[in-house]
Amino acid sequence: MRILTLAMAIGMVSIGPAASQTYDPAYSICLRLYDRTNYYECRYTSLPQCNASASGRSAQCVINPYFASAQEPRRHRRIY
Repeated sequence: MRILTLAMAIGMVSIGPAASQTYDPAYSICLRLYDRTNYYECRYTSLPQCNASASGRSAQCVINPYFASAQEPRRHRRIY
């Protein structure tokens, strides 16, 4: 019985929070929440929409650096 209890205790200790993707590449704006969890909610399409959700909370709206539609600036080729 003690071995079973010990095995269950070890199993509970080894189970930790799962690593997940911080940013959702489907949305361009993320809300960073500064509460006890300190995480990002990436589900906004505009800064005003995100700011409305952040109002009155300890949060900040940030641009998602992993947004799927983000494009690098074009570089002009030199033609000689």
